Amino acid sequence: MSESKLAGQFFDAAIERLQRVRDEESAGIAAAGAAIADTVAAGGRLFAFGAGHSSLAAQDVVYRAGGFAVMNLLVVPGVVGVDVMPATLGSALERVDGLASAVLGSSPAEAGDALVIISLSGRNALPVEMALAARELGMKVIGVTSVAYTERTTPRHHSGTFLKDHCDIVLDSRIPVGDAELTATGIEAPFAPASTVVTSALMQAMMATAAGELVERGIEPPLLRSGNVDGGLEWNSRVMNEYRDRIFYRH
Repeated sequence: MSESKLAGQFFDAAIERLQRVRDEESAGIAAAGAAIADTVAAGGRLFAFGAGHSSLAAQDVVYRAGGFAVMNLLVVPGVVGVDVMPATLGSALERVDGLASAVLGSSPAEAGDALVIISLSGRNALPVEMALAARELGMKVIGVTSVAYTERTTPRHHSGTFLKDHCDIVLDSRIPVGDAELTATGIEAPFAPASTVVTSALMQAMMATAAGELVERGIEPPLLRSGNVDGGLEWNSRVMNEYRDRIFYRH
């Protein structure tokens, strides 16, 4: 099988996944966007969290051109992408009880804020505990996960529950268990995961909806511009100064 054929198959698979979440998750995206807009309008702060590769989609909405200045990355040391060695340590930390509560308790997050938690499987202790702790704190919790995992895997949190069981709003990425779109003769394992593409798209669709919601309420969305276009740095300086009490990555 030629490399170009495999590339085309992956694009087709990813496009099909994107079309599915566009069509089947529209109500959830609308609800999540409204919740984000509610938080911003009320003076609250926004946080995003993901462990391992799920952190990529969280980082994609933090401090970027076209993104909300008030979206902050909630960092759990050792699980942001593959930032530790050995890389397997990050996966092990996702199964540690107590870590999420300790991190959230020492963060600036408070009641009235919103937290988006991204976990493909939603089965590990870390995202489940993060959702539990956030709701106990009085935060709005939006979960981005694949509900299919709840039907074909067992939870690892002592409560016997998944991330989706502790969220105010759930966006289902509809990624199949195992997160690999392709198989081919001569390749022993399934390959070409699409979860990052789909999850990032869900996140951006949610934020786009929030921007539209704010405009309808007569509120200018706290958007950043590219620093590589004329006037971008000046624009960003104004926005970040205006919302400095809700931005934590700049300190």
